Amino acid sequence: MTSEELLGRILYRDALAIILDKPAGMPVHAGPRNAIERNGEGAVPLTSFFDALRFGLPRRPELAHRLDRETSGCLALGRNRSALEKLGALFQSGKVAKTYWAVVAGGPHEEEGVIDLPLGRRDPSRGWWMKVDPNGVAAMTRWRVIGRAPMRDFSPTLTALALEPVTGRTHQLRVHCAAMGWPILGDAVYGKAPRSGEPRLHLHARALELPLYPKREPVRAVAPIPERMRLNLSACCVVEDTFA
Repeated sequence: MTSEELLGRILYRDALAIILDKPAGMPVHAGPRNAIERNGEGAVPLTSFFDALRFGLPRRPELAHRLDRETSGCLALGRNRSALEKLGALFQSGKVAKTYWAVVAGGPHEEEGVIDLPLGRRDPSRGWWMKVDPNGVAAMTRWRVIGRAPMRDFSPTLTALALEPVTGRTHQLRVHCAAMGWPILGDAVYGKAPRSGEPRLHLHARALELPLYPKREPVRAVAPIPERMRLNLSACCVVEDTFA
């Protein structure tokens, strides 16, 4: 990633916010898990390049929320302190509409539904590693089918889903899909994908709607389909202009 490449990934910009198309495989910020990476790939966090996004302001923008390292797509930044506070309040109150696209192994027979399963930490020493836990925090995900690959023995082989997290728990979409019996393709933590190589995680933050201004329509950004997901989305008969 270079500063020029980052500028090319801007989906939206105004006086308050910037929305980027985050690449997969890059952590959004530095952390202990990113200190040493296999083959050195992705060790530099996305925030290291935010100085290129000042556009004349004295301070660089900062993250308004997070995406997992292997998740691509819409990522919102606040351009000043008051903007960050406003965005933080919108995310905290659930007023931001987030739509993710995922390709899952197998898939539901229904066309849409809701997953309502509380989540808790699997290992207290690793706060990012989650599990379904009846004593955990509430977590809810709406889903709908946007495409299917041909069925085999009357069962889905691959299914493309639009996922809308009502809550924003760590790894929520990945844990919820795995718990339903259709893990996200390429998930080496909650699915059966290899730890390295292909396929990479098929989870993409496709669209983001921010009600930033009370008398205007919400700001909406749509991130293009990433290359790593094109083949399997095509197998599910999903095309670029499919509604997010």
